[in-house]
Amino acid sequence: MLQELILFVLCYILVLVIYEIFIVNRAKKKKAKKYPMEVKYLIARYRLDMKKVDYPQLLQIVALVSSFDISLIVTLASILDTYLWQMIIVIILVFPVIFVSYHFVGKFYKKKGMTKDV
Repeated sequence: MLQELILFVLCYILVLVIYEIFIVNRAKKKKAKKYPMEVKYLIARYRLDMKKVDYPQLLQIVALVSSFDISLIVTLASILDTYLWQMIIVIILVFPVIFVSYHFVGKFYKKKGMTKDV
């Protein structure tokens, strides 16, 4: 149990640092004309109003959520013994975990009133 927790924390920190360097910093420099895919999904699905949203804060939330998703999936897959079962569990879990976590992010922004009115 302790090994899985250590793996989760180390994976989370590593993925977060990589995500910050390659995605967040680049997106901040380009000034919002080309959004990362996660932001595009939130705009399309939850009708985020980018004029109301603090874009750097949104990028930080996306980085935290994506790092958590990847770390969770890696940790759950590492519990299994064989490589084949690890790949199967990763394939099964990727989309549901991502959609559920971004559902919470979308609901958070909707609750704060940062979506476009219909």
